Amino acid sequence: MIERWGGVRGKTIAFVGDGNNVAASLAHAVAMLGGTVVVASPRGYELPERVRRDVAAVARFKGGVRVTNDPLDAVSRAQAVYTDVWTSMGQEGEAAERRRIFQPYQVNAALMAQAPKDALFMHCLPAHRGDEVTDEVMDSPASVVFDQSENRLHSQKALLALLATS
Repeated sequence: MIERWGGVRGKTIAFVGDGNNVAASLAHAVAMLGGTVVVASPRGYELPERVRRDVAAVARFKGGVRVTNDPLDAVSRAQAVYTDVWTSMGQEGEAAERRRIFQPYQVNAALMAQAPKDALFMHCLPAHRGDEVTDEVMDSPASVVFDQSENRLHSQKALLALLATS
């Protein structure tokens, strides 16, 4: 996001899907930099209240987090739409049920059409194409998922170099 916009201050990022660790980390980082994350999840899968309080405590420059059950509401004013897998490691036994529950939260062309026309699509990978995101969105000009992945690679290499010299 910083690479594309120069910063996230004043930006709105929609996270559509499970209010999991990825949503929590995104909310913390964006709020600390002055942006807002709107997390859209099915009832019972929202970002925990404890995380919302923690995000509010570290938010700067009017940044923060908002929770909704409506993915259209989340993306309507978002400069980026972010999602993650519906079933995380250790939840494999819930995969079929989660697929049913989260289907209305799929990031597809219809959902992206509700976001501003220049909104980015983000995913931390690996993605389950056809579940949380469609091929059409994943391979679209709005998608920055491979830039995201490349940036993470460089961050991980820098961390390894730091640890190796400690």
